[in-house]
Amino acid sequence: MLCKDLVTFMDFEIIDFHTHPFIEEKYNICSHKEYCNMSADTTLEVYKGLGISKICGSVIGSDYTRSEYLKKMIENNDEVLKLRDLYNGFYIPGFHVHPNYVEESINEIHRMYKAGVTLIGELVPYMEGWNNLYSSDAFSEILDEAAKYNMIVNFHSSNDDQMDEMVKRHPEIIFVAAHPGEYNSFMRHLERMKMSENYYLDLSGTGLFRYGMLRHAIDKVGAERLLFGSDYPTCSPAMYLGGILLDNLLSDTEKEMILSLNAKRLLKI
Repeated sequence: MLCKDLVTFMDFEIIDFHTHPFIEEKYNICSHKEYCNMSADTTLEVYKGLGISKICGSVIGSDYTRSEYLKKMIENNDEVLKLRDLYNGFYIPGFHVHPNYVEESINEIHRMYKAGVTLIGELVPYMEGWNNLYSSDAFSEILDEAAKYNMIVNFHSSNDDQMDEMVKRHPEIIFVAAHPGEYNSFMRHLERMKMSENYYLDLSGTGLFRYGMLRHAIDKVGAERLLFGSDYPTCSPAMYLGGILLDNLLSDTEKEMILSLNAKRLLKI
């Protein structure tokens, strides 16, 4: 209850920008699920117990063959709409697109926009069978369409050179990179943030545990473009929440920006 008590004391709202919730068990990507008693209901209990009021992110299925990736994309996107209805305001859905299926991805952009969804991702190419990555012409065409609807693109960090090229080609897109990574990757993220005011970083995954990392990022690029994320159910939201709330190098104002204010501004909530 320590994190929840701290949140209550500081009067913070908290939004987890990076999750992969699920209804059906096939979408549960936790590596130790036999110990965690996970379901759609217990997910809500875990988050409410930590004082977290909203979560964002995509659904990731794991039991598909390479020939079924188009089917996987559409079924995953169907699932996020079901979750949104189930969670009734708690969950902000993120959907998948795929550069091997440009026309179908553009159709998904139109379908999701009509459903009120403007967040793409987290996109996870290594799990989705992408044959090309972020700097490809096919993905660029998809991003051009997403830009027409002011969509936010949350993506798994992979291949610094391609991420650089993607950001340069699309200055109109708000990108949220997932995972700071170790030192060299983290420093490249900061360079991209200096290059583009539309480049943000969610703090899930590797990197947050490096003492002083957040202070360094804030001093170099400001707290305005850092977002709390956990990568649940792969990772524990309590650990990532504690890594921000208990960091003595951050001010309360900086913590609140990272934990909710920046996400609320991006998502217009």
